[in-house]
Amino acid sequence: MAKSAFLQAVSEDIRLRGYSIRTEHSYLYWIKSFILYHQKKHPQQMGADEVKAFLSWLANQRHVAVNTQKVALNALVFLYHKFLKIELGELGFTHATKQRSLPVVLSVSEVAALLPHLKGISALVVSLLYGSGLRVSECLRLRVQDIDLEHLSITVRDGKGKKDRQTLLSSSLVTALKQQITRALALQQQDNLRGIGPSLPFALGRKYPSAYRQAGWMFLFPSTSLCAHPLTGVLCRHHLHDSVVRKALQPAVVACGIRKKVNCHTFRHSFATHLLQSGYDIRTVQELLGHNDVATTQIYTHVIGQHYAGTVSPLDKLFNPPELKEPLCIYGSSAA
Repeated sequence: MAKSAFLQAVSEDIRLRGYSIRTEHSYLYWIKSFILYHQKKHPQQMGADEVKAFLSWLANQRHVAVNTQKVALNALVFLYHKFLKIELGELGFTHATKQRSLPVVLSVSEVAALLPHLKGISALVVSLLYGSGLRVSECLRLRVQDIDLEHLSITVRDGKGKKDRQTLLSSSLVTALKQQITRALALQQQDNLRGIGPSLPFALGRKYPSAYRQAGWMFLFPSTSLCAHPLTGVLCRHHLHDSVVRKALQPAVVACGIRKKVNCHTFRHSFATHLLQSGYDIRTVQELLGHNDVATTQIYTHVIGQHYAGTVSPLDKLFNPPELKEPLCIYGSSAA
């Protein structure tokens, strides 16, 4: 769908500032929704009152999740502060409220039961999600140069918050990754014969026009089809779409009889929880996950029923004192 001249200008400004394509699409959606809510009134003719009314409407009438409202707020702050150069001041709107929910986590035995039901690329992707604590988008954006098989590490580039980080790589995946890299590079060579290569960051593609021929820039999980680059329009090969993994995951969950609500992010949650259960320091887990604040990582201590300091229920200590070989039982009696 064609953009209006105003939205086109906003889009170009977003790209000029180096925001991701997903952020661009999200911001344009909420800016357009804001304009339509106010009967197509131009944003320059509106201000803090209109922004407050829109955000409160999202919370009170649309009942959106708090994170959804925050994204809408970020889009409008960008519109006014960075694009229009208009200060909104204190808004004081009603925040959406949402009860904190604990993440769904699989047990080690459930992960072991699930993985054999996945095949091919999907099995390798899910193994990386669980073995390295990756988001599915981070995993699918991996390029050959991001995999260090010698030092068993993965470099996640331009992750959430536009940060780079390193995380661990399971030695059990080395053979499968070598085979996947070989397949990816073979596909790249075929594409190069036609003058085609992996999609590249726009600025890098202009600075190094032949970079698409370098093995390091090939996606680890390339798409099976070609597409036009979203910024340049040049024919290229992007990475695999996350829907491929999601479609393979759900039948596997059903097949192994897991009744929890499992998605790709469940394996990142499981990675963090199982590391903490194994006694790893929470700061280490925080760094591997790429969390800014350790408070974000601490959510997993609630999942396992123990805080990272090893807190246990006082009832366990009362009825299972160390000096007893057998635990006491107060619920039920062995008497006839």
